[in-house]
Amino acid sequence: MIAIIVPAHNEQDFISGCIESLIAAAAHPALDGEPVRIVIVMDACTDGTAQVVSSYPVQALSVDFHNVGKSRAAGADAMLSQGARWLAFTDADTLVPPSWLADQLDCATDAVCGTVKVDDWSLHPDPVRTRYDSLYTPVEGHRHIHGANLGVSAQSYLRVGGFKPLPAHEDVILVADLEASGATIKWTTKNCVTTSARIDCRCREGFGDYLRSLVVTPSLDIG
Repeated sequence: MIAIIVPAHNEQDFISGCIESLIAAAAHPALDGEPVRIVIVMDACTDGTAQVVSSYPVQALSVDFHNVGKSRAAGADAMLSQGARWLAFTDADTLVPPSWLADQLDCATDAVCGTVKVDDWSLHPDPVRTRYDSLYTPVEGHRHIHGANLGVSAQSYLRVGGFKPLPAHEDVILVADLEASGATIKWTTKNCVTTSARIDCRCREGFGDYLRSLVVTPSLDIG
């Protein structure tokens, strides 16, 4: 079966849209009916995330890590124990397209690194979007890495030991480990996801912090 893993920390305002987009992707006809299991890894949630998640046909895993690397790894471990052959990762404030999983599998590689687009720039000064667009290259063969749009075969994931217990950049390190192991990786724009540009981001040094940094340090590279 195919597994989708979503880490979540106090995501009651976003998680419903995320899950609904995942359910739609799981029902894509190109998957030929292969089972898809979704697990929401709720890390130290103190809001209504659990109540929202409980209303959907997904699995919920509660942890108290305050660490996105550990959360992604815990979700992956749970799905691997249930027989997952492919692990797809996204974030709780992200919407995936209906063909998201089908596009990942269609790449026929060990891993797939996709792109992201921002849903709403209104919370940021106009120069932030301009600088972002000048630095981001959403083309085939790009080298961007996003935990919000990442897929990897179970075999390749296990070969490199999975996600490291890092509070940030766990996705970058995993892809580096995959490359070092000789895994084949597809860098594509085909399955682009839509993510939030909110200011109250959950992961320090993540995408939200990167956007804020563009106000004063536009020369930074996008992870």
